[in-house]
Amino acid sequence: MANAQYTFTSELWKWEARASRYFVSLPEAVSDEIEAMYGALAGGFGSLRVKVTVGGSRWSTSIFPDGKRATYVLPVKKPVRIAEGLADGDPVHIDLVIAS
Repeated sequence: MANAQYTFTSELWKWEARASRYFVSLPEAVSDEIEAMYGALAGGFGSLRVKVTVGGSRWSTSIFPDGKRATYVLPVKKPVRIAEGLADGDPVHIDLVIAS
């Protein structure tokens, strides 16, 4: 199975339980497709390995299912937020490849 690639824009949000953590929610249609195609390959906490590009920043991480939002969420670490000038509520253009 070829690794699927997704491109989308979504809002950066701060996790209320830990204000130092920021995420982007994947669009529902993207999350549904990823779950259908790759859900059986999920690791701990339902995570899936991904490669991400935001602007000039590229990194590998995992996406996680979020039952409250009914989508996968992508963590965006501080070095990426600083490098790309991102703040809470900003739209983020994301290129994401499933690495599982």
